[in-house]
Amino acid sequence: MSTELLIALVVIAVIVATVVFVGARQARVRRDQARRIEAREHREEAGIRAARADAQEAEAEERAARARREQARAEEQAALARQERRAAEDGHERADRLDPEVDDRAERRDGAEGPDPDLDDRDRDRERMAPFARPEDDGGPPVAEDTGSRR
Repeated sequence: MSTELLIALVVIAVIVATVVFVGARQARVRRDQARRIEAREHREEAGIRAARADAQEAEAEERAARARREQARAEEQAALARQERRAAEDGHERADRLDPEVDDRAERRDGAEGPDPDLDDRDRDRERMAPFARPEDDGGPPVAEDTGSRR
C-alpha cells in the first residue's frame, strides 16, 4: 500500500468519525431540547392541576367551616328550644297549681312525677284541654250549632 493511500484512508476515517461525532452530538442536543419541551409541558399541566386541587381544597375547607357554623347554630337553637320547653313546662305547672279546678297532675298520670315522656306536646295539650273539648274535637261527627231561629 502506498503512503498516499494510507494517508487518504486516515483522512477519510477522521472525516467520517468527525461527521458521526457531530451528528451524534446534534441528535443529543435535539433529544435534550425535545425533553425540555416535554418537561415544560408536564410542569405546566402539573401547575394547572395543583391550582385546581388548591381551589377544591379551599372549597372543601369553606364547606366544612360552614357545616361547623351551621352545627353550632343548630346546637344553640336546640339549647334555646330546651330552655323554652322548660319555661313552658314551668308555666303550665304554675298555672296548674294556681287553677282551683285542676286536680293534682301527678295523680292523674298514674302516680308518675312530672310530664309523661311518652306524650308529645299535642297529646299533653289534648290531655290538658279534655275537660273543655267539644264532641267534634274528638274526631266525631260535627255537632250542629243552634242558630236560635226555630220555625
